[in-house]
Amino acid sequence: MKKIAVLFAGLIAAVPVAPGLLLAADATEPVKEIMKDTQANWASDVSDWIDIFEESVLGRLYSKDFGDKYKVAARNPAADEDGISPFDYDVIVNGQDACPLQDLSIESGQPANGTTEVTVKFKAATCMEGAPYKDDVTTVRFEVIEENGKSVIDDIMVQGEEGQGPTSLKETMTLIAKGQ
Repeated sequence: MKKIAVLFAGLIAAVPVAPGLLLAADATEPVKEIMKDTQANWASDVSDWIDIFEESVLGRLYSKDFGDKYKVAARNPAADEDGISPFDYDVIVNGQDACPLQDLSIESGQPANGTTEVTVKFKAATCMEGAPYKDDVTTVRFEVIEENGKSVIDDIMVQGEEGQGPTSLKETMTLIAKGQ
């Protein structure tokens, strides 16, 4: 039996692997971390808000381009009381109010043109009695690239207004940086 296992391991090692196919970093890893923090932020027992764009997180979970755009936009905060964030809402739930996130799913697409789209779905309003959107599912698409050998978030596509397509967070940050 040992000989079969050794032979099988040798055969697998001999199979050529297309560059980036099996050795690529897991595209869902940075998204899972951001969603874990977002879930904690909206948990009913939340005590301290976790900044998903804090300096050390920017350099670790986001692409350099995303981080640079965030830093420029942060110089012109929209309506954040503490003057740190360029956003006056949670960009993941796409609002200022939410409930503990329910029915969270994270699904990775196939890499294409150097980007892997990771789709996150969840319900964010289940505790809002009487709200017509109580059971609506929010969809957020994370565009993940590989940078310096690790998966990083290069953009976050959030649901647009009713009847509009998704909105690029990088585009939003560019507009904020311009004062728009």
